[in-house]
Amino acid sequence: MPWQEVSIVDQRQEFVMLASMEGANISALCARFGISRQTGYKWLRRAKEGSADLTDRSRRPLCSPTRTPAAVERAVLALRDAHPAWGARKIACCLARGGSEPPAVSTIHTILQRHGRIGERAQTSHSYTRFEREAPNQLWQMDFKGRVQIQPGTWCHPLTVLDDHSRFLLCLHSCEDERTETVQALLERTFRLYGLPEAFYLDNGSPWGGGQPGQWTQLGVWLLKLGIKVIHSRPYHPQGRGKNERLHRTLDAEVFNLLPLHDLDQAQKAFDEWRPIYNTQRPHQALDMDVPAARYRPSPRDMPKRLPEPHYGPDDIVRRVGTTSVYVSFRARRWKVPRAFAGEHVAIRARGKDGHYGIFFGATRIADIDL
Repeated sequence: MPWQEVSIVDQRQEFVMLASMEGANISALCARFGISRQTGYKWLRRAKEGSADLTDRSRRPLCSPTRTPAAVERAVLALRDAHPAWGARKIACCLARGGSEPPAVSTIHTILQRHGRIGERAQTSHSYTRFEREAPNQLWQMDFKGRVQIQPGTWCHPLTVLDDHSRFLLCLHSCEDERTETVQALLERTFRLYGLPEAFYLDNGSPWGGGQPGQWTQLGVWLLKLGIKVIHSRPYHPQGRGKNERLHRTLDAEVFNLLPLHDLDQAQKAFDEWRPIYNTQRPHQALDMDVPAARYRPSPRDMPKRLPEPHYGPDDIVRRVGTTSVYVSFRARRWKVPRAFAGEHVAIRARGKDGHYGIFFGATRIADIDL
């Protein structure tokens, strides 16, 4: 039974005084004070040694031969201070990359806890399957993170463009709006640096719209002219855009939650400083702790100087979509076409069944005809 909560030190002093009296019964005193004989003799021994301090002493050993060297601890803490959102795994990878032999991930985690860099956190297990394209530039993902208020009346709309295979962040821009003109200008700059992807994976919001007939946008038409396939995610199904969602959480943790931003220019400066860290320094768990730059290569498809127009074959029935009334004429009837294709040339092609045709813009079907 432990010491009763009155004053532990006072009780120990009282015990020593009584036990030191001539003819004292040590066993009976230990029973009265609710301690073991071993504990009682320990306090008596300390009193005979001349120690007036009867408080608990540290149980920490005098030496710890297996403790992590101080230089390694300093290196761990320096990396954590430079990247406050990084955990033990990323820090271990960066130490190894720098030529050091890092301690175990669990040891690094303990170091961070001991020095107050992280708190206790419940361990959770996740069961999920990752999907990715086989090579760079087969698929890019593009999305707005969602507007962030950086000052009263000042909103930032971060635009992100991510390569699906490598997680390489191709574009990160602090936009003041989400208009087609804004996105197209940034994509032109990105295409000239990294080349053209084979396809884009987009959600169903503005300015790229949905993938159903009638929901095409001018931006989608522009991408089709460049030979870039447009793929839309399922509505209300964010799991399909997991790479973008994960990137946006990282952007929150490593930029927005750490840096005070006052205007769009300052936000862009922070983005420009963080993007190389994300691409070339930050280990990525989905890449076996490699960095995105190690898996990315620019596309061999250059951005053309002039926007190409779709090519149609001799068997195609070519029609021009009206500019005010977005219809095409076929078999003495008018058939509606998505407004984004106003003024464009489209092809009508049979689709196997009698009386069934498709309206195509290049190789992409944009509407159907059922006679």
